[in-house]
Order: sequence, then structure tokens, then C-alpha cells
Amino acid sequence: MSTSESALPAQEQARLVEESKRLAAFQAVKDHLLPSYTKIGIGSGSTVVYVVDAIAALGPAITKSMTFYPTGAQSEELIEAAGLNLAYISKLPSGTQLDVAFDGADEVDDDLNLIKGGGACLWQEKIVAAAAKKFVCVADFRKLSPRLGTAWKKGIPIEVLPMAAPRVLDALKQMGSHGARIRPGLPGKAGAIVTDNGMWIIDAPFAPLLLPKDSEKGLHAENESSGVWTVDALADRLIKLPGVAEIGLFYGQSGLEVASGAQKPVAAYFGMADGSVEVRGAGAS
Repeated sequence: MSTSESALPAQEQARLVEESKRLAAFQAVKDHLLPSYTKIGIGSGSTVVYVVDAIAALGPAITKSMTFYPTGAQSEELIEAAGLNLAYISKLPSGTQLDVAFDGADEVDDDLNLIKGGGACLWQEKIVAAAAKKFVCVADFRKLSPRLGTAWKKGIPIEVLPMAAPRVLDALKQMGSHGARIRPGLPGKAGAIVTDNGMWIIDAPFAPLLLPKDSEKGLHAENESSGVWTVDALADRLIKLPGVAEIGLFYGQSGLEVASGAQKPVAAYFGMADGSVEVRGAGAS
């Protein structure tokens, strides 16, 4: 947020952010939800509220033939409240893909890699995103960063088996993550937050993650203990730690590059502070 924006009263700042989310959501739905689509993934988070609003605004004449697949309880409630058809990803027939999935992010870098999991739904979110032919990210201007870990300082969310958490924390320290910790429960709840899958979340801060183009500038990941990693190398190392179920790095290839299983969005829509919408990646279908 710029100096002029940060000088705004808190209430006006909040209104600006919410309006930017709404604008990005409506533009993304306009560009990527074709009337012929029948299976749509709906993610989690505050921006997804506006995605569902945009879909519902199309009217039942268009949405009655569509079925919507949530990533968790929040998106399930949004789908039902909007009067849209609800189904579950566990019931999606083998070999079938979602036409498109919409979801938010905690941070997005220049190559459209994402950090997700601030709301502790990262495993379900990745399953739904990877089940879609194309995944579209919707966010506000605060989520746009040159490198992951630049603005999002809370760390990479890692979903772990509770019994493995101490060992994973030890490994993260050896990998150069300073301040990795088990995410606590909500205020008034003792102990760790428990995901829908009965797991815990570890938040692991790292130095901003490098991209392939950084090597051209003479920037390179050093040895493991330095804590300096590329996105792909860190993701590969984290997912291989015993006891780790899933990680909040969405990386690799997009649905434009592979036929199935893509984690990276084909496009990211950012509502900007000036009322515009910035699109990174593919635009309209």
C-alpha cells in the first residue's frame, strides 16, 4: 500500500481493499466462467465471497446447469447461500476434471507462484486447484509481490501429522527457517489449530524465494542451512519431509502447460487501489 493510501483512515482503507477484491472477482468470473462450463471449483478466503457473488449475479438461467465444488466449510456455505448446486470433490468421477477453479492467495510472485494456507485449508485448496483444467487466482493489490516471502512474513503454511511436528520443526531449522512454529488455535482455544483433516499447521518463514530469472542477476540459492531457496527447490524439499501432508506453495506448471494436476494459476487477477484490475498471465478465455 502506498504512502498516500496508508494515510487514509482505517475505515477507508478497509473499504478500498474490499472494493478491489470485488472488482477482481467480477472480472475474473467474466473472463473465465464460460456458460458451457458445468463443474467449477470454489476456494476459500475473503476474496472468494465476491467470486460467488459474481457467479450468482449471472442468474439461474446460466448457473442452473453448473455444479460447484468447495474447498472447505466456508465455500460450502457460500455456495448453498447463493442457491447454487453443490457437490464434493470426493464424488468427482475418476478421469473427470473441473472446468475451472477460482481461489485467492496470501501472496503471488512474478511467476504466479502462490503462498496459500493462511486460513488452514491449503490441502483441500490444492486438491481442487489440481483437479481443474484451469485455476484462476483472485486477490487484491496487497498480495502482489516480486518474490514469495517479501510481504507475507508469517511463513509458508505446512500441514503436518501432529506426532511428526517436533521433527519437522527441527528439519526446518536446519533448512534455515528462523521462527518456524506450530500455529496456535483460535483465541480461547488451548493448543494447536487443527485442520479439517485432523492435522496441525506449521508456519515456516524463509528468506524471499528466488525465481529462475534471478540466476541471470547473479543471485543463487546457497547451501541448505543458509535459508536461501528457489521456489521449486524448497517445495520439493518440504514435501519430502516425513510427516508433512501438504505445503502451502502452489508452484510448478499451470493448466496451459499440462493437461492435469497443475497447481499454478493460468492467470491472477488483482484489484488495484486505483479501481483498476491488473491481470497477470492469461487473460480472457
